[in-house]
Amino acid sequence: MSNLKFILSGGGTGGHIYPAIAIANELKAQFPDCEILFVGAKDKMEMQKVPQAGYPIKGLWIAGLQRKLTLQNLMFPVKVIDSLIKSRRIIKAFKPDVVIGTGGFASGPLLRAAAVMNIPIVVQEQNSYPGITNKILSKRASVICVAYDNLERFFPKNKIKLTGNPVREDLISIDNKRLDALTYFALDATKKTLLVLGGSLGSRRINQLIAKELDFIINQNIQVIWQCGKLYFDEYSHFNEKPNVKVVSFIDRMDLVYAVADIIISRAGASSVSELCLVGKPVIFIPSPNVAEDHQTKNAKAIVDKNGAILLKESELDGKFEPVFSHLVADEKHQIELGNQIKKLAKPNATQDIVKEISKLIKK
Repeated sequence: MSNLKFILSGGGTGGHIYPAIAIANELKAQFPDCEILFVGAKDKMEMQKVPQAGYPIKGLWIAGLQRKLTLQNLMFPVKVIDSLIKSRRIIKAFKPDVVIGTGGFASGPLLRAAAVMNIPIVVQEQNSYPGITNKILSKRASVICVAYDNLERFFPKNKIKLTGNPVREDLISIDNKRLDALTYFALDATKKTLLVLGGSLGSRRINQLIAKELDFIINQNIQVIWQCGKLYFDEYSHFNEKPNVKVVSFIDRMDLVYAVADIIISRAGASSVSELCLVGKPVIFIPSPNVAEDHQTKNAKAIVDKNGAILLKESELDGKFEPVFSHLVADEKHQIELGNQIKKLAKPNATQDIVKEISKLIKK
């Protein structure tokens, strides 16, 4: 199958971008001569991250709806029409065999335009509760690749394939990387390491929690790697002056940081949850309540219901964080159980399985 062409669209956050890049890499591995083009939203992080991964990208003038009446919202219909027209032009010029959407603002108009032009589209839904864009697109999709059970209430049952979420290839085997990680992050091998993740953009509430509880955490003979997000780095970087604390805006070597972490505090975005299943470490999920349909809480609950993690809501942090955290640190057996249970939910072949579904569409 020579001269195959694929368009991928996903962005806004790392949770939509990295799965799209993982799929692109697997397409390249299976079809070395194929051409790949990304389509993203102008001014969003995909416009940097995709070229860094070695792929060309075109930007659409699109953004999400705000929850209150703003000039942005008044411009929304204009942006949608503009993005549909531009998507159509991109598709006509590039002539893709399949178009793949991993969520985010740009994937809506692009996949819609592809469907109208009778090009096979693949929707990759990462969450346990789908967003409105994917619900609308699902009617026109050829295949819907999902990461959670019981999504028949949202999508046509005959189109659903349970594949899991694509994750970075370097996370699949981290067990032998601990020594490298200790050196890379200049950590103390005699202390347990807490990894704090607020998602690719950072989390104000998690940052406030860690700032308040840092002495309490360190006093339990724990060192901390705290990814606060670039929006918050200036506010929290002074904590680097404390011993056994490393505050960073972004972590490039996720494989090493996961290898060295003993306990992880994280948001519950779909990509983070899929990575953490693969990594198999004890996790405290603090879902963001400010996302559509409260889907992060639903993502976390899907793991917690199978005894694979601990869930703390933002509203519970002041009263519950200290007892929950100190109990987990003191209970090695519970740590091992959580790690084992979450690992059972991992789908390490997700990317290959998604590309298998894409290949079937080409053969048709």
